[in-house]
Amino acid sequence: MPPCRHVARRPGGDLRIVDAMPAPPVPDRPILPALGGGTSDDAPARAPMPAILGTPGSGPGRERRPAGWKVPVTVGVVLSLWASAFIGIRSAGHSFAPGALALIRLVIGSLVLAVPTLRSRQALPRGRALGLVALYGLAWFGAYNVALNTAERHLDAGTSAMLVNVAPLLVALGAGALLGEGFPRRLLAGLVVAFAGVAIIALGSAGRHGDNLGIVLALLAATCYATGVLSQKLALRSVPVLQATWLGCAVGTLATLAFAPEAATQLAHARPEDILVAVYLGAGPTATGFALWAYALRHTSAGSLASTTLAVPAIAVGLSWAVLGQLPTVVAVVGGVVCLIGVGVAVARSPMAARQARSPG
Repeated sequence: MPPCRHVARRPGGDLRIVDAMPAPPVPDRPILPALGGGTSDDAPARAPMPAILGTPGSGPGRERRPAGWKVPVTVGVVLSLWASAFIGIRSAGHSFAPGALALIRLVIGSLVLAVPTLRSRQALPRGRALGLVALYGLAWFGAYNVALNTAERHLDAGTSAMLVNVAPLLVALGAGALLGEGFPRRLLAGLVVAFAGVAIIALGSAGRHGDNLGIVLALLAATCYATGVLSQKLALRSVPVLQATWLGCAVGTLATLAFAPEAATQLAHARPEDILVAVYLGAGPTATGFALWAYALRHTSAGSLASTTLAVPAIAVGLSWAVLGQLPTVVAVVGGVVCLIGVGVAVARSPMAARQARSPG
């Protein structure tokens, strides 16, 4: 390629004509390395973008998508932990009143979550995000636990499970109307089938169905559950997972401090095995369960994720059989199978949605 000429000024001020070679052509290959690794020969290697899950101000659209197996496995662990909580609540109820047990669970959960959260040294949320955290902390960690613990004193396990599991239906409706998730036919059909399974389990439960106070408390727990999920989904757009869970647990602890004198008195006279169960409820279903739930909620829709909790009664029936040796009735087994089928329908994606999820970008 022939050189081009341009005018240059000498140090003394005179002008002269010089020859200059043109700039080399831009290569056709991209300068920036491809996402996920690899560099070009013309650009220095760049460090991979760090995962920003758990950093303040990070939204779902800006974080790395988790591997396809992580969310389903996480949900499975959460459901197992929460199913075990129903057994633990009934066991610890021999020594602890509903409010005292809720406070003990929340104190243990707050302590467990405080260690990793404070070590991260992340800034606390402010404004609207902090208000949403306070809302689901009061509704889900505080009021839900107290209402559920009290309802189980007035209802048998099947009836309380059926009434509390109105919550996923409320979440699906609220997420469709308020969060823009819509009303997918598969989700709604699966919810109806799964709830029918819960009703079958309730019909097959032994014991009394309960009184009006228990029914009101169970429905109140379901409303608090739905409020908590919807507000948490909004908060997780800007609040890190661990911090959101810890702050919610801490808010619930503050809301139940009125039960502190009762909890202290009952701890002094409680059976050792009941104390161990209460500690497990705080460290397992509360701290670990809610943290993993927040992770899953950040990566999926609220309606679809809430529908999976309809499998909790079926899992609880299986755990009661395996851990306590309580053989389920035939009706309970049938109801459990129907529950699991309904959840499978609710969370299944259409072939088109599956192809879109696998497509790049």
